[in-house]
Amino acid sequence: MDEKQALLRDGPSKGERKFTLVIHGGAGTMDKSRSTPELRASYKAALSRALLAGHEVLNSGGEAMDAVVAAVSSMEDCPLFNSGRGAVFNTAGKNELETSLMVSKPPSSHPDIPETRRGMGITLITHARNPSQLARALYLSPETVPHTMMSGSNAEALGAAQGVQLVDKSYFFTEARWREHRRGLGLPEEPLPYPPRTDDEVVPKELLDQLPTGTVGAVALDERGCIAACTSTGGRTNKLVGRVGDTPHMGAGFWAEEWPVKGWIKRTWRKARGKAAKVAVGVSGTGDGDYFIRLATASTIGRRMKYLNESVTQAARHCVEELRHDGGVGGVIALDNQGNVALPLNCSGMYRGVIRPDGVPKTAIFDDDELD
Repeated sequence: MDEKQALLRDGPSKGERKFTLVIHGGAGTMDKSRSTPELRASYKAALSRALLAGHEVLNSGGEAMDAVVAAVSSMEDCPLFNSGRGAVFNTAGKNELETSLMVSKPPSSHPDIPETRRGMGITLITHARNPSQLARALYLSPETVPHTMMSGSNAEALGAAQGVQLVDKSYFFTEARWREHRRGLGLPEEPLPYPPRTDDEVVPKELLDQLPTGTVGAVALDERGCIAACTSTGGRTNKLVGRVGDTPHMGAGFWAEEWPVKGWIKRTWRKARGKAAKVAVGVSGTGDGDYFIRLATASTIGRRMKYLNESVTQAARHCVEELRHDGGVGGVIALDNQGNVALPLNCSGMYRGVIRPDGVPKTAIFDDDELD
């Protein structure tokens, strides 16, 4: 089911600031009937904190890359979401995390980054406190890490050399996700592998999304016209050990690119309307990653915009419906360089939010929610 207003556009006119940040915190398994006002408020507050963290970067003239990492780091630190500290467990009762970062063009703050280097995906992470910050560190180290995808302990060791914080595996443990994992396998929930932390008292015993498959993600447009996408997840609940989802797969769970508009008539028309001579888009997906991989969902949104001249809304809606048709549950957040945002989903809910230059975070959870 698509959001009632998949296109969220306050239409910045020529000369206005138009930086934008859109986020998601996972999609697919929310049950509105079992939610409470207090639980919904907790999630919306966490989404707002992430939006404000990214907005602070953009409002100060910062890079889209840094804004999305700031927003995603905020959600990685929050045990309500399936990423970082709140990640789900695999069949062996371990947390294996995934993350990615991609930009439509290299950030102006790092002119040494080659034009052709636009992203980094990392999987099978077990010690990086904030996987999104690991992706950023490795992306900005082309001489050390010339690849587009890495995995495991060596990726973390390379990140640690760049200042990325590593933590003990116990850091990622939360009681709610552990009990879900054990129930899902039909196993006793106790004893717990680690004693509950005192600050976990604020985390509900039953989270809004049960046995989640989703991720967290952010897409930002900065004042230089660069778009960045960042995605982070614990993967599917009770996935097989070593399973790799769509989050680190470039073109499947995330995408960012730009291209020049061809044809002098189109370019002239765009110039008259105050639009750039290039089109850019960023995408972050959430849901059943195996389907995103099979359908190359994120990059297909860009292809439809580029070759079919579809809007970001049309392209995103089509690809999310394509997921549904094939049996895939989920949604995407997508953003173009005019500040147009699309948030289509084909399931009961997707934690999501948008913030613009006015600094007012707007959030929603269920499929029939309006952003407020």
